[in-house]
Amino acid sequence: MSEKQSTQKYYFYVLLCADNTLYGGFSTDVYKRFEAHQQGRGAKYTRVKSRHPLKLIYFETFLTKSAALKAEYAFKHQSRRAKERYLKARGIKI
Repeated sequence: MSEKQSTQKYYFYVLLCADNTLYGGFSTDVYKRFEAHQQGRGAKYTRVKSRHPLKLIYFETFLTKSAALKAEYAFKHQSRRAKERYLKARGIKI
């Protein structure tokens, strides 16, 4: 295993949009990805002007890409109420 592989980290993150919706995503550089969202270069969902400004309210680090993608998938497929409970359990108030 190369040094890059052993130190690579993967992130699941949550954005709070101005329209009070939640967006969950995956990245290897959460701050760079957030900046892309802010500049309208992120996911189609966050390119909508009425969803700006965006706030990065939560992120979690994973050692494997698979684990981070599973966390993103699980979050995205929950109800709003379940997403709020997930965040509250991690100390995040919306």
